[in-house]
Amino acid sequence: MAVYTEVSDEALAAFLDGYALGRLVAFRGIAEGVENSNYALKTEAGDFILTLYEKRVDPRDLPWFLGLMRHLAARGIRCPEPVPGKDGEALRELAGRPAAICTFLPGVWPRRVRVEHCAPLGAALAALHLAGRDYDGVRPNALGPSGWPPLLEGSRASGDSVQPGLIAELDARLAEVLADWPHTLPRGQIHADLFPDNVFFLPGPEGRPEVSGLIDFYFACTDFLAYDLAVCLNAWCFEPDGAFNVTKARALLGTYDAARPLEPAERAALPVLCRGAALRFLLTRLYDWTHTPDGALVTRKDPLEYLRKLRFFAGAASLSSLGL
Repeated sequence: MAVYTEVSDEALAAFLDGYALGRLVAFRGIAEGVENSNYALKTEAGDFILTLYEKRVDPRDLPWFLGLMRHLAARGIRCPEPVPGKDGEALRELAGRPAAICTFLPGVWPRRVRVEHCAPLGAALAALHLAGRDYDGVRPNALGPSGWPPLLEGSRASGDSVQPGLIAELDARLAEVLADWPHTLPRGQIHADLFPDNVFFLPGPEGRPEVSGLIDFYFACTDFLAYDLAVCLNAWCFEPDGAFNVTKARALLGTYDAARPLEPAERAALPVLCRGAALRFLLTRLYDWTHTPDGALVTRKDPLEYLRKLRFFAGAASLSSLGL
């Protein structure tokens, strides 16, 4: 179970006294998720998610995250909305951790991504970017290009134990990506981690999947809007055997572009943005793989999955070379 901080009955009761949510009906830990402690909470007022923010989340960023979710929800984006306490504050403390209650979103994330998921995903991502245009404040992307060299350095001593020669290859790939990285693309508020397990779907009127919610905004930041697309191309458009599914990619890009047309510079930059996104998740996975002790609650994810994706995108000079 991905719960790192246990909450006693007494602590929960005292915490809920600060809200006008009625009597507690049910409370249980949620097994999914690796960054924070999440609990499903049911009260007389309905269903909610209680999150205790663990050490990888900087408490100073939490007002920005919660404010962004509140802003997006007010503009029609289906995302968790922070619930204020009786004093009007959403961010509180529970069991020695910063904590907040957010609204519950119905739906199921796709364990196997189909083409039918990618078109509504593209539309939802464009809607998020458009809705975030007037959200004040800037949060730099701590896991953007400036954060990649320290991650690689932190894995240098044991990285080759994952695969011989890995560090030398990553040194070369990182130098190439940083040399090619753009500087003047449209920027805004991005999710930066929109993997399938962060997108909920429900069947639409004709049985086709429709996005019912976007969750887990705790990597959100201010960065290139097209970088969010690159993250999704990495996360949604490869098959289990490692093959790139161009049909999924076309569906994703098509509905995104229909809602927020990409500028020519964004189209030209997408291949290097895809390389950068692959490198970002490779490096964070590699760091976790080499620093997580055996028996830890965090489930380590295979960094070599993203090495294969990085190599694929390294061979793409343009969107047309990707079949797009």
